[in-house]
Amino acid sequence: MSGWLNIVGIGEDGLDGLSPAARALVDTAEILVGGERHLAMIPADHPAERLHWGKPFDDSFASIEAHAGRRVTVLTTGDPMYFGAGAVLSRRMKDAIATVIPAPGAFSLAASRMRILANDGNTPARIAGMLAARGFGDSRVTALEHMGGPRENRHEALAKDWGDGPVADLNTVAVECVAAPGAQALSRVAGLPDDAFEHDGKMTKREVRAATLAALAPLPGQLLWDVGAGCGSVAIEWMRADGCAIGIENNPDRMAMAARNAALLGVPDLKLVAGEAPAALQGLDAPDAVFVGGGIGTDGLFEACWDALRSGGKLIVNTVTIEGEAALAGLHREHGGELVRLSISRLSPVGKLHGWRPLMTVTQWQVTKA
Repeated sequence: MSGWLNIVGIGEDGLDGLSPAARALVDTAEILVGGERHLAMIPADHPAERLHWGKPFDDSFASIEAHAGRRVTVLTTGDPMYFGAGAVLSRRMKDAIATVIPAPGAFSLAASRMRILANDGNTPARIAGMLAARGFGDSRVTALEHMGGPRENRHEALAKDWGDGPVADLNTVAVECVAAPGAQALSRVAGLPDDAFEHDGKMTKREVRAATLAALAPLPGQLLWDVGAGCGSVAIEWMRADGCAIGIENNPDRMAMAARNAALLGVPDLKLVAGEAPAALQGLDAPDAVFVGGGIGTDGLFEACWDALRSGGKLIVNTVTIEGEAALAGLHREHGGELVRLSISRLSPVGKLHGWRPLMTVTQWQVTKA
């Protein structure tokens, strides 16, 4: 006997979210199978017998098979065949399954929320070009067109061989990343190489940036204000640790660099605010941490940052000038915290030999708001 078992995916919107075909399989079922949450979505006056999942789950098979030949509908969350109950049932009771009607699953819902579907038919070529340019030309790129319809099609090639040809605007892209020897793989640990960023020389250098991020101690979901963001290096590394960030920058050229760096380094959601602090800070969401990369002596800047900072939040200020050190010394006397001097030297050629070239010494003030 075959074709008596139907599997229907159902979402948080319950019966209202089902297609007419799926709703018909629920309405006409003699046996409804599901978890307590699924069966609670069914009206109390539905005449079907209700069968809950067994514990352990394998006990459910015999209970379902006992109703072979009747109209049995199994309710599952989202897409039944994407790591769901439908996939398990198909391995055990493949010949019994008549129809599977999915609802949007966790992956498809996440994709829609995070906008990871392609923008248009040129997106796969742009992705392939970016991969090839960054040493991942051997990565396999797959573009799936019009999935689920009569025009469904698949395009597949290595990134370096993709070319410029567009695919249909309705497409989804998958990438199997393969790094060529020497390709630069960027860790999520703080302290990316300086040349990973587009910059004009005025940036928080790698070693100091790593120490700064360690002092800021980012946690997932926390918000950072990067005041005087420059090319965005601190804010971007904060976001690569699963935080959120707002970069405040008065120089339009550096602001544009920060935007490009954020896109290339995987954090395009970096919010950039044009303007000079403290005026540009008004109306921004309260931060969990604040980094000031310079200009701490500006009238009202510390007060604006400190007042906005959430209780328990951290404020880190770096300076390389005597005037900045004087301002930090006064703030340290008033608010406590810790003063640190960071002196970094890098080996570089001196004629045919090599010597240590010091970077400008950075004075760093670290303070936590009680």
